[in-house]
Amino acid sequence: MDQIRIENLEVFANHGVFPEENVLGQKFLISAVLYTDTRRAGKTDDLTSSIHYGEVSQFINSYMRKHTYKLIERAAECLAEELLKSTAHLEKIELEVKKPWAPVGLPVEYVSVKIVRQWHTAYIALGSNMGDKEEYLNTAVRMLDGAEGCRVVRKSTWLVTPPYGMTEQDDFLNGCLELRTLLSPAELLEEMHKIEQNAGRERIIHWGPRTLDLDIIFYDDLIMETETLCIPHVEMHKRDFVLRPLHEIAPYKHHPGNGKTVRELLEEIQQTE
Repeated sequence: MDQIRIENLEVFANHGVFPEENVLGQKFLISAVLYTDTRRAGKTDDLTSSIHYGEVSQFINSYMRKHTYKLIERAAECLAEELLKSTAHLEKIELEVKKPWAPVGLPVEYVSVKIVRQWHTAYIALGSNMGDKEEYLNTAVRMLDGAEGCRVVRKSTWLVTPPYGMTEQDDFLNGCLELRTLLSPAELLEEMHKIEQNAGRERIIHWGPRTLDLDIIFYDDLIMETETLCIPHVEMHKRDFVLRPLHEIAPYKHHPGNGKTVRELLEEIQQTE
């Protein structure tokens, strides 16, 4: 991906652990690498097709001056998030906040925090087989779209599917959506649990009836396993009710583990059936 660089933008702001730093202020140097596609701007000479580095510089200066944080870690995190949310065409940012007057009591050129943040693409499976199923699913979509650092890009139609595992229960309404998010996998899982709880979800019977079930199927091309989260979803390749709606919105998405597309996985399970 192409880069636009802003090096050592000088800002006078009030960040620091000590009270006098918050009152008197001090100099900070901000560097940013903005990742975007400059091809269209390079071909058309149209500024709106690229990132206006002058406006970004003004935003950085204004944001750093208007806010006060104890830690430059916090200043960097908040600034990176706001830039990603507010800057058109910005996909990823490397941000460094330098503190030349850091109170360390020793000769030092500067102390800095450097972070990398970006938009991620996650695919979420949704299901419900209790109460007003469609309303539970539609509400979940609205809540995900309204969550901090999240944007729903597209969603499948809702499909009626038979229950999986424990079969003596009502049919499910299932679907999938594509989500752009700044959240980490763990943060996204936590947000999804909040939405499930808002719908009155109770985890009593494994594969039992539920008002709302949300699962992360893919997160970029990440492969990870923790005590609470497995990505890609460990059962997704076996589940027609996941693959069918996922195929609607992302038929050529590759499974990062086996390299097969969603279409290929769906064809395999349909042949087996």
